Amino acid sequence: MKLKEIEKEAVALSEAERVDLVCKILDTLPPADIDVSDEEVLEREREMDSGAVEPLSHEEFVRRVQKARGR
Repeated sequence: MKLKEIEKEAVALSEAERVDLVCKILDTLPPADIDVSDEEVLEREREMDSGAVEPLSHEEFVRRVQKARGR
């Protein structure tokens, strides 16, 4: 079965079935190599509290990620 055929079948599933499929696929991937220390979190909070950086809304974050990915 080709990837396009699998995609077509997958999007035709119910929402619950798609969620189940996504979870099963994600479980096969290695964990993300992201390690954020407590110190880094505290530093980021200090930067926001001091006004050194400006927070982004969730919508703006998603927009920027999509733009970076060419969507």
